[in-house]
Amino acid sequence: MTLKPVILSGMQPTGQLHLGNYEGALKNWVSLQDNYRMFLCIVDWHALTSDFNDTAPMQERIFQTAVDYLAAGLDPDKCSIFIQSEIKEHAELHLLLSMIVPIPWLERVPAYKEKAEALDLDSYGFLGYPLLQAADILIYKADAVPVGKDQVPHIELTREVARRFNSLYGKVFPEPEALLTQFPAIPGTDGRKMSKSYGNDIRLADTEEETTKKIKKMVTDPKKIYKGDPGRPEICPVYALHQVYSTNSEEIRIGCSTGALGCVDCKMQLAASLNAALRPLREKRKELVNNKKYVINILKKGADEARQVAGATMDEVRRAMHLMREDV
Repeated sequence: MTLKPVILSGMQPTGQLHLGNYEGALKNWVSLQDNYRMFLCIVDWHALTSDFNDTAPMQERIFQTAVDYLAAGLDPDKCSIFIQSEIKEHAELHLLLSMIVPIPWLERVPAYKEKAEALDLDSYGFLGYPLLQAADILIYKADAVPVGKDQVPHIELTREVARRFNSLYGKVFPEPEALLTQFPAIPGTDGRKMSKSYGNDIRLADTEEETTKKIKKMVTDPKKIYKGDPGRPEICPVYALHQVYSTNSEEIRIGCSTGALGCVDCKMQLAASLNAALRPLREKRKELVNNKKYVINILKKGADEARQVAGATMDEVRRAMHLMREDV
């Protein structure tokens, strides 16, 4: 029997996921689950690097993230969905790897520099975030990690860590590849990258009325003030979403460019297209929210599957590092 290549990926439990999460990761995961052995975690420890002072909502956020995973089409019979902190081996491997990784390796990760300045974070845990991510990947001996271009440095760090461990203690870990994914740019309602922290997101859990209300408030081409004014769809976030969710995006482009289509009508057409596209997901989501026991059982099943693999890897690691006592 040919074994499927292994993939590891995950998201922080921010609560309810948005269109950017859906287009940037979830849809891709669903497309990969038939051809890969997938471990998909909800990385609650990673969330603590920035949300350490607000942990009361954590369990509800984890549940909502799991619901979005399943509503998007992930099949628990094809992939293991679990909570990071329920697999203690992640933390043990992170600790052991922290003994062999030089601090400058962590400081040079681009995302660390950017977020440290933007969020004013200087904790030990935040510095070690990329190494914990490496442990998440290596403990399942992942062959690949689906990422966008901005995450490639994280995968390269993981490869370096694997090489260093293997050179010190013998071959245990494969070097994972970055599985580059192409996905459409999803702008937020204010034109910036869609992000919950910006308050510009459209969530998978939003009602159709909430979605329409958000779209009505979206920024458009500042030079297109009245219907009849020619617009520049190439700079308009509304049109960017039309390209993803509307079947008549070319018609929209022409109407905007010539001035025949006003912004109000353009937004209402987008709201109709987006709500229609998300309707099956949202209906599934409602069913899952009302069946919490089912979702929790899937997380338990996924944790059991992940723990079995992670435990076997840690036995290899301890043996390689001479941390496992050999019984006489």
